[in-house]
Amino acid sequence: MIFETRGTIDYHETGTGPTVVLVPGSCSTGAAWRPVMAHWPNRFRCVTTSLLGYGGTAERRTSGNADIAHESEIIEAVIHRAGGPVHLVGHSFGGLAALAVALRRHVPLLSLTIAEAPAMEILREAGEMTHYEAFRKMSGTYSDAFKRGETAAIARMIDFYGGAGTFAAWPQRVRDYAVETTPANLLDWESAFGFRLTPALLASVAVPTLVIWGKDSHPAASRANDVLGRCIPNAVRATIAGAAHFMIATHSKQFAELVARHVGQSSLGPSTLAPGAAR
Repeated sequence: MIFETRGTIDYHETGTGPTVVLVPGSCSTGAAWRPVMAHWPNRFRCVTTSLLGYGGTAERRTSGNADIAHESEIIEAVIHRAGGPVHLVGHSFGGLAALAVALRRHVPLLSLTIAEAPAMEILREAGEMTHYEAFRKMSGTYSDAFKRGETAAIARMIDFYGGAGTFAAWPQRVRDYAVETTPANLLDWESAFGFRLTPALLASVAVPTLVIWGKDSHPAASRANDVLGRCIPNAVRATIAGAAHFMIATHSKQFAELVARHVGQSSLGPSTLAPGAAR
């Protein structure tokens, strides 16, 4: 655990080798990475954390003050504790937060992996309004349902990503945690819609980047990540056959192999440094 004046931040590390910082998505904790880490025995030093409002990471945001910079700050604190430079890997909203870290350049990174990020704002910028509105419609009806008192309103978001029936098929404890952390997830969506992404901004990413999505993912999520990967200079875009949004659990082996290859092919020194640092 990292202790700061604004609250605690989850921190756990295991293994030896190049340092890989793994950022989970919404309604999750660092434990979500165990299936992926199991495919890397004695290969990497794996550092895990949780996003704001999940696990032991204290919430810092409020509605109207949910800037994604808050997420960047906790990931940067984790990287400082890990003693970077590191390979940064983020899934879902964790992938969007990892992208924000790379754009800020406050910490040294060796590589970046973004998996299934809710990068809907690049869709709007690219004029992909049908896909953008799919995100808007889902998040709007989900938020409205929660405000009406619908206990399992978050099932609307889970099924958007995983397909009808995904939430109902989850173990009870997993469903309970998703319901419990719904307020944090709604702030995640506020953060995501407030994170303006443009081709010019993404062109400034100066770290070797891998963007992954599932071949069976929602078309809007797939397109968002495809456009994201096309806008980041020299980014590698990869899909996983048969996978949808929750790939780090359902297709952990394929995911682990893609990340390990990307880490291995990345440069041995920092590819992006804090402003003013020597390259």
